[in-house]
Amino acid sequence: AAGQERRFVEHIVTHETRDENGVELHEISGYAAMFNKETKIGSWMREVVLPGAFDDVMADDVRCLFNHNPDLILARSNNRAGTLKLEVDTVGLKYTYTTPNRQYALDLQDAIIAGDVSQSSFAFTVKEQAWEYIEDEGPDLRKIIKFARLFDVSPVTYPAYNDTTVAKRSHAPAQPPVKGLTTNQKLKFKNSQIHY
Repeated sequence: AAGQERRFVEHIVTHETRDENGVELHEISGYAAMFNKETKIGSWMREVVLPGAFDDVMADDVRCLFNHNPDLILARSNNRAGTLKLEVDTVGLKYTYTTPNRQYALDLQDAIIAGDVSQSSFAFTVKEQAWEYIEDEGPDLRKIIKFARLFDVSPVTYPAYNDTTVAKRSHAPAQPPVKGLTTNQKLKFKNSQIHY
């Protein structure tokens, strides 16, 4: 989708086995996003997701895909009535699904158990954000206040910021328009918000 961004989380994807009416089920879970954890994106920005950022998108029809590949669907939230369970806790956005009887899903489960696939990612667009410009404190800080859309969550092989051009585009108009501002003048931009 146009304007879609992806981020990954360094949080282990887990596997649990449970018995349901004599049937052994395999449950996969992980955190697609973590609150208040600052991430450096390249050399030009830092980013943090604030608590409450997912409040408006929890009823979205979200897919769980392997490596964001729509051909490798693992589960679907189907507006909270499907096979993908999404929940927000104090840590962040957690996803859980039961491994479906599809060969690629069974292979992925094996890779998760072996520790070969251990990280997660999510695809999104932003509704509300704020930028902090503090002189001599490294790259500018983007705070994501509200997401506009949550497209998918994904266990991933190679986590990467492969869509940061979208964030960079949104970053440019929010910068202070005059160069050489003092630190106090730049702080006036601290809570500037962009809606799109």
